[in-house]
Parts: sequence; structure tokens; C-alpha cells
Amino acid sequence: MQCARFREAISARLDGESLGMPARELDDHLDRCPGCATWAEDVTQVTRRARLAPSPVVPDLTATVLGALPRELPGTAAAARSRLAGTALRMALGAVAIAQAGLAWPALTSGTGAMSAPVHMAHESGAWNFAVAAAFLAVAGVPGLAAGALPFLGSFAALLVPVTVADLAAGHVHADRAVAHLLLVGGTVVVALVAWHGAHRRTHHASSARRVPA
Repeated sequence: MQCARFREAISARLDGESLGMPARELDDHLDRCPGCATWAEDVTQVTRRARLAPSPVVPDLTATVLGALPRELPGTAAAARSRLAGTALRMALGAVAIAQAGLAWPALTSGTGAMSAPVHMAHESGAWNFAVAAAFLAVAGVPGLAAGALPFLGSFAALLVPVTVADLAAGHVHADRAVAHLLLVGGTVVVALVAWHGAHRRTHHASSARRVPA
């Protein structure tokens, strides 16, 4: 029963903890008690072997961890450039939308600015051009709409360009009216760039997620 106190002190000494008694008292007991002295030697050897045992081999996971990281972290310069490009495209599209709306407003409200077309034709043309401006503005505000708006805007621009060129050559349209159509073409190009930018970011994020090990 008395030795239990000293063996706890021996264990504490091996662990670098407080002995709970003067060190001199423990040493005197070890000199007088062969059982505790032998026990101290045994536990010292066991402790030494446990501490000096070779650690298990750990595979080098550096390449795996680095490969799982996305190429563009939220704080990287590349990610900042991507966000800046997206913002610039949206601002450009917003400017085109305002210009397109300004072009459509007179014809929509008063039937002016539509050459010699009847009033209803002027209203119809103004409503159409104002709807295009609204589509540009919607994509500028919500870039995710770009892919859905592109078929409508793209087909309109693809049909309008050759018809306008033919009418311009035949003298059926004034040059200033034809030049105004460049807003539609330019806005459609910007919408296509917004759609491409969004698809590129989604593809990149998806590929980064697939590289992360489960």
C-alpha cells in the first residue's frame, strides 16, 4: 500500500509531472525497496521504447492537396480579374440598354423618329426597340439570364444585319437609321460575352469541385 504512492511518483517523474512528494523521499525509498527499484527500471525501459519507436510511414499528400485546390482562389489576382471583367461587361451592357431605350422612346411615345412610317408602325418599332433595351438591362442586372436571352437577340441581329445592308445599298433606309442598329448588334455581342463569361466560371468551379477528394 505504501509502495503505490511511490510508484505513482515514479510514473509522474517519467511524464515530467509533479511527484506529489519531495524527490529526496522518493529516491530514499528506491534505495530501500528492491521491488519499487525493479518496477522503476521496467517502466523506464517501456516508456523509452514507446517514445523512441519509429513513427509509421505517412504518404506524401502534397501533390494531392495542391491538385484539389481550385486554380482561382477567392483572393487571387486571377479571380479579381474575372470579377472585374464581369462587372465591366455588365456596365457596358447597361450603357447600351440606356442608349437603346433613348432611341426607342420618341417613336414609342409620339411616333416621331421613324422616318415616314405610319404612327402605329412607329409605335410598334419603338415598343420593339424598347423591349430589346429591357432585355439588355435585365441581363446587365442578372447575368444568369444571358444564355436564355441570346437566342432571341442573336437571331434578331443575324436577320437585321443583312437586311439593313441590302436596304442601305438600295437606298431604302437612311444611313443614320442604319447606324442606330449598331446598338442592337453591339449589345447582342456583349450579351454573348456575358453568357460565355458565366459558362466559363461555372465550368471552372465544377472542375475544381471534381478535383476535391471525397
